Amino acid sequence: MNVAIIHYWLVGMRGGEKVLEALCEIYPDADIYTHVYAPQNISAQLNQHKIQTSFIQKLPKATTWYPYYLPLMPMALESLDLSQYDLIISSESGPAKGIIPPPTAQHVCYVHSPMRYVWDMFHTYFGKSHWLKRIPITIMMHYLRLWDSNSALRTDHFIANSSFVAQRITKYYRRDSQVIHPPVDIKNFYPIEKPSVDYYLWLGELNHYKNPLEAVSAFNHNGKKLIMVGEGKLQATINEQAKGNISLKSKVSQQEIVALFQNCRALIYTGVEDFGIIPVEVMACGRPVIAYQRGGVTDSVQHGITGILYSQQSPQCLNEAIDEFEKNITTFNAGRIRKHSESFSKARFIQQFKQFMSAISL
Repeated sequence: MNVAIIHYWLVGMRGGEKVLEALCEIYPDADIYTHVYAPQNISAQLNQHKIQTSFIQKLPKATTWYPYYLPLMPMALESLDLSQYDLIISSESGPAKGIIPPPTAQHVCYVHSPMRYVWDMFHTYFGKSHWLKRIPITIMMHYLRLWDSNSALRTDHFIANSSFVAQRITKYYRRDSQVIHPPVDIKNFYPIEKPSVDYYLWLGELNHYKNPLEAVSAFNHNGKKLIMVGEGKLQATINEQAKGNISLKSKVSQQEIVALFQNCRALIYTGVEDFGIIPVEVMACGRPVIAYQRGGVTDSVQHGITGILYSQQSPQCLNEAIDEFEKNITTFNAGRIRKHSESFSKARFIQQFKQFMSAISL
C-alpha cells in the first residue's frame, strides 16, 4: 500500500511533528508532503523519508515567511499529484487536508486543530491589528473559511487530538471524529524522591493567548512564589507588573525544564490549548496541574486526582483553585499522577491509531 502523509509545514520540532514521527513509525515507507521544509530543523527520523514540498517552498524566504503565503496554500495543496497513493493521511493545523485525493484512495485527517486564526480565534490573533491590515485579512479569512469547510468534504475520516478539537470539527465541518490523543514523550520526564515543592510554575509563550497576566495578577495578590518561564510580546509587561515573589526566566535548557517540573508545587495553566502537552509532561514528573477548565486539559487533568480545574479565567478563580489545592495537597499522590500520564504515551498512540485504521479496513 502506497502511503502519503501531508503535514502543514516542517520548520521545527513541536507537538505536531511528534505526531508525524509516530505516524512514520507506523508507516516507515510513507512519503511526506509539506508546504515548506527546513531539513536542518527536523529530526533525523523524519529526514529519512522522501519529503516533497509544494510550490510555496520556491517563494522568497519560504521557511520563515510561510505564514504570509497562507492565501496561496489552498492552491498549493490542490496542485500536488497524489494519484499513486492508496492511503493519504493529512496532519492538519495549518492547511493540509485540502489535497485532492484520487477516487480509489482513503483520506484520513488527524486534526491537531481546525485553523485557529481562521475560525474561533480570529479576533484573538487579529482583533488589535491596525484597520488597514485588518480589512484585507478579514476578506482573505472569509474565503479561507469557505475553502476550509469545502475541503472537509474530501476527507473520508477525521481523528481529533482531544474532545475539545472534536467539538470544533463538528461545529465548523459538521463531521464526526474519533479522539486519539497525541503522543507525549513521557520517558524523558519522571518523578524524584524528594521534590522541593516550594514554588508554583508557569511555562509557555508570553502572549495574550496563553493568558500569563492572569497568573501574574493572582500571585501578586496571594504572595506565593511563582517561577515563570517563557518569551514573547508580554515579557516587558510582566517584568513591570510582577512583584518580588514572581521571577521570570526567558531561556532555560531542557534539563532545567525537567528539574522545574519535578520540583514545582504545581503547574499553573491559564491558557486554552487544543490538547496541551506541558500538563502531561508535568504529571509524568508526578506533579499536579492547576488549570482553567477548557480545552485539552479537560481530557488530561483529573480534577481532585491529578490536579484542580477552575471554571472562569480570572485571578480570583485561579486563587480559589490554588486555595482548594493547598487544602487538599496531601491527597495528590506522585505515583498515581505519573501512572495517569502513561495513558498519553507514544506506544498508546500507535496502538490506538492502528486499531482505528483496522476498524476502517486499512
